Amino acid sequence: MGMVPVNLIPEVLRNLVHEHALVVPISLFVAVLCLCLVVGHLLEENRWINESILAIIVGFIAGIILLLVTKGKSSHILTFNEELFFIYLLPPIIFNAGFQVKKKQFFHNFLTIMLFGVIGVFISVSIITCGSWWLFPKLKLLGLSGQDYLAIGTIFSSTDTVCTLQVLHQDETPLLYSLVFGEGVVNDATSVVLFNAVQKLDVSRLSGKTFSVIGEFLYLFITSTGLGVITGLLTAYILKALSFGRHSSVREISLMILMAYLSYMLAELFDLSGILTVFFCGILMSHYAWYNVTETSRITTRHVFATMSFIAETFIFLYVGMDALDIEKWKMTQLSYGNLMGIYSSLILLILLGRAAFVFPLSALANYTNTRATSDQASSITFKHQIIIWWAGLMRGAVSIALAFKQFTFSGVTTDPVNATMITNTIIVVLFSTLVFGFLTKPLIRYLLPHSATRKSISHSESGPPFDDLNLPFLSLEESAATNISRAKASLSMLIESPVFTIHRYWRRFDDAYMRPIFGGPHGNQSQC
Repeated sequence: MGMVPVNLIPEVLRNLVHEHALVVPISLFVAVLCLCLVVGHLLEENRWINESILAIIVGFIAGIILLLVTKGKSSHILTFNEELFFIYLLPPIIFNAGFQVKKKQFFHNFLTIMLFGVIGVFISVSIITCGSWWLFPKLKLLGLSGQDYLAIGTIFSSTDTVCTLQVLHQDETPLLYSLVFGEGVVNDATSVVLFNAVQKLDVSRLSGKTFSVIGEFLYLFITSTGLGVITGLLTAYILKALSFGRHSSVREISLMILMAYLSYMLAELFDLSGILTVFFCGILMSHYAWYNVTETSRITTRHVFATMSFIAETFIFLYVGMDALDIEKWKMTQLSYGNLMGIYSSLILLILLGRAAFVFPLSALANYTNTRATSDQASSITFKHQIIIWWAGLMRGAVSIALAFKQFTFSGVTTDPVNATMITNTIIVVLFSTLVFGFLTKPLIRYLLPHSATRKSISHSESGPPFDDLNLPFLSLEESAATNISRAKASLSMLIESPVFTIHRYWRRFDDAYMRPIFGGPHGNQSQC
């Protein structure tokens, strides 16, 4: 066999790239993903950086290599499209968050989580929107509309709590872990729902529209949650009624994955929030459907959903690292370095202030209501815990990137200098907050919560007022009217004094009596919700 002439090799490579225009970049990106996993494994022991930081660094290095290979023309293997993120990458991340959530802790702290994740987002959005509206024109960033400023508020109010959650230990600090995890997921969902509501707002006719924004938000929140609950229950019922596991565990797993994805796509089809829908679909599936499949399928689904989520998150942060070196966007920006630094600094400052403006006041409110309801100081959020909750929400991640691309680009491309400036602003803030705040997370938590102290951490799941037997009926026809009235008065008193625990108690009774016989689920004291 003769040798291939050397001068034909470049021609062969060009033909290969031409014939496989999409295959080559995808292959390269997958290779970089594999490299990221290998490096992460090698750095596992005593690592001070988490997976997000590692992916950004690897992406940054890959971007530098690409710039050198292409002689400064491009740092990208793939072009980011916000539709790629919202349709393919985001669903597994959010679904896994709902599927893996410790429901008992989540619902015991539900009101506090909703305070942080919903009311807190509104406060943060208000501060960041007003602050940027006031500061940006002074820094020569002109041309942004009122809707753009509202979008900026939602973009930079979306948190990424992965760094903190990787340091906290769920068994040692259950209350703190539950609050950070729950607020992180609800925060992302609220930010996206609010972003979608802002997109439908005509800012030029803003007078009297505040309540319409709140109404649109509530409509999206309730309907999206309802769709997720219905899909989760339908999946559980199908699995229980048809007993898929008798013939194939593959069908069980496939049905759960496809139904979860279907719930997300239906929400997007009806202009609802896919994030909320797939999150609550995950919660319902883990509470009912998971118990209707075989033991093999239970183990497999846990690992499959976690793997899909991990790959999607790594993919996004790799891209962020590469996009930081996008020369074209930097050239498009027409502001001086001084003004750009002022904008970056202003955004970081507004994020710090917006976060502090709700974490500490709402923590005080939560402490007041919790201690009044339970007379138990152990259920309160200490000042050290408040600092960690504040710090956990300072990092910005995948959702911020996706919302920024959706607002300021068209299919990942922009030719407008102002829009290009906002994209680079977002990337810099994500990089700075993830790298700087992420690096400092582990030493901060070790300082505030020494290992010996965290071992003594309270278990909030056992706190709360003593309840009577869960098997007692709501009302009994066999008892006298006076007994029923007395029980109703006692229940109303408990509801006023400790609403979360009382609602949880009645939900457990309703769940045991009506829901589990139909949809399946844990038996007796196995329940986590």
